[in-house]
Amino acid sequence: MRVDGLSFSIAAHAAWAPGIETPEAWLGWAKQPFAITGDAEPGVKQMPPMLRRRAGTLGKMALEVAYQCLDGRKNVPAVFCSRHGEVARAYELLSDLANDVALSPTAFGLAVHNASAGLFSIARTDQANHLALAAGASTVEHAVIEACGLLADGAPMVLLVAYDNCLPPVFEKFQDCKEQPHAWAWLMMPTNKDAKETLHLSWSAADEQVVDVKAMPPSLQILQFQLGEEQWMERIADRRRWRWARDV
Repeated sequence: MRVDGLSFSIAAHAAWAPGIETPEAWLGWAKQPFAITGDAEPGVKQMPPMLRRRAGTLGKMALEVAYQCLDGRKNVPAVFCSRHGEVARAYELLSDLANDVALSPTAFGLAVHNASAGLFSIARTDQANHLALAAGASTVEHAVIEACGLLADGAPMVLLVAYDNCLPPVFEKFQDCKEQPHAWAWLMMPTNKDAKETLHLSWSAADEQVVDVKAMPPSLQILQFQLGEEQWMERIADRRRWRWARDV
């Protein structure tokens, strides 16, 4: 970890979205991004069927990339991050509550923000530390800070999973970007000169706030940078200027 920011290497990565399911397809998307649409779901074949059926579309996307990225590794702490989480499930529960319909305990349990992380831990009988967070438009940056804190505390590797989906129609007029279904994961480790990818994240205060309702979600902007060839990228969000850079 650096005083002027933080650095980390990526040992493995994975991504999944409807219609973009292979590394080659993601590299093509990174070069010429397009709006991701569709309601297809990944197979999550590594998860036992009884648990897999409990996960919704958002959860299955997160679980798919988590399994792919860890590739059988155990005892790796994980940071799951999603700006909106299971907002569709939560909206259904609130609608039932408003209409005096009995609430489903199962639906409630799967609507909490750490539902996917919990299912992942249970399915793998893995007792490694995991947490889930949301931090607005800078959710991924705060997740990276959290993950780097775990690395600084001695964890050899940390799994970071970023995932989100389209908002229910009732919330669309409030969104500040074009939300799209997607999930990606990084297996992060301390800076390693032999690693294929090393990224740096730094930040400073920013008085201005940039809102572009036609822009892709922040997590997809960061994924595009990671998959692309640009040496640096800046984002302004939550009154901070976030600067991403890569080793040349």
